[in-house]
Amino acid sequence: MTASSRAQGFPYPLPLALLTALPGAILGAAAYLGLSWMELPPWLAAVVFGAGIIGAALILSWAAEAAQVDINAGLALALLALLAVLPEYAVDFVFTWKCGAVYAQGAPGLTGEANVCSLALANMTGANRVLVGVGWPLVVFVSAFAVWRCRKRRKEPQPASDTTSATEVRLAPNMSVEIAFLGIATLYSLTLPLKSSLTLWDSAIFFAIFALYGWRLSRMAPSKPDLMGTSKWVGDKAKTSRRLWVVSMFVVAGIVILLTAEHFAHNLVATGTQLGISQFLLVQWVAPLASESPELVVACLYAWRLKADDSLGTLLSSKVNQWTLLVGSLPIVFAISATLPHGLPVDMHQRFELLITGAQSLFAVAILMDRSITLRGAIALLILFLVQFFVSILFDQTINRYTIIGLSILYGVLAVALFTRHYRKTWRIFKDGTVTPFSRLSSDPDR
Repeated sequence: MTASSRAQGFPYPLPLALLTALPGAILGAAAYLGLSWMELPPWLAAVVFGAGIIGAALILSWAAEAAQVDINAGLALALLALLAVLPEYAVDFVFTWKCGAVYAQGAPGLTGEANVCSLALANMTGANRVLVGVGWPLVVFVSAFAVWRCRKRRKEPQPASDTTSATEVRLAPNMSVEIAFLGIATLYSLTLPLKSSLTLWDSAIFFAIFALYGWRLSRMAPSKPDLMGTSKWVGDKAKTSRRLWVVSMFVVAGIVILLTAEHFAHNLVATGTQLGISQFLLVQWVAPLASESPELVVACLYAWRLKADDSLGTLLSSKVNQWTLLVGSLPIVFAISATLPHGLPVDMHQRFELLITGAQSLFAVAILMDRSITLRGAIALLILFLVQFFVSILFDQTINRYTIIGLSILYGVLAVALFTRHYRKTWRIFKDGTVTPFSRLSSDPDR
């Protein structure tokens, strides 16, 4: 242990986070083992599992920061995003596996909102829209409040961070990688509403996009991170000890998330069912809010500490992950479950859901063409999301579909306007994200 590490002393937030996560992990393990003596009322179980997710999210954030001592920041954030999004994979895979089993048996009822195949896609599209429509604005709002709080305490007129201000969150030049590959995946996703199924061919294309994204990130050189608190205590350790701590923290947090997240979503849905809320709406909105909670908590922690670029970068990486690897995995899970090479069925209702999800993603990419997101952009994302959210809850399917069409057109028009306005920056973002050497990006922060 180095002198700086010894001077800092043991980070007590780490065992506190573990204690917070422990009850949920124990309850989750008991549920998987079928131990009925551990059953709790749905609302209380949701609280316990939710606390477990928060504890795991804290551990994840510290591990990802400390990992930047040994690997580049892009890969660290991508790994963080992958682990944080595990709950979403778990929930979607459960629904998709059930869909394959039903399909293989030739069971009726593979159309309409209540069928299990529709629920699998509803959860995926809902999670993607929650991530962009709620997560991205949340980062900007938390960052703005953190800057205001910092200025009030220090009584300084200047911004408290190079990448964060009271009205804007800026991304580092190397974040062009996430923006570029999200744009590529989004363009392909706009073909999905035209299809009656998600096929293994779609899986191959999405996996190829994700593989190129991962390869591109691997070319980035490590940089010295700005660590503090628990992450600094871990990062200051000797090489072998540091890596052991980082890997252990990732593993422990990942296990806790796997043990708690699905049960958290299930108990939230059960609580909503007791309140008379429809299963489809619960799966599309409540379950994604639950399964996305680890990454949202991590992002808010970064934003509160005035690391808004890392905060938004984490959610951006999660969006790339979900819009490539997750979507591409669903046809494979379906094919294995059904023992047939057929694609995952997409009914008419889900085509509309895929349409608005792709349109929202296109608008989100367009907002980032200036490699930043402003308060105005965050408010626009949130308002447009809330319009469709409340329409889906308060009105029937026909009105909801007309709303989806209208909002999709609006998203598209706004995206085209932004791409046209920033057409030079659009080409530069794509070039920087795919081929520009990272050494040139890091040497020119004003790109």
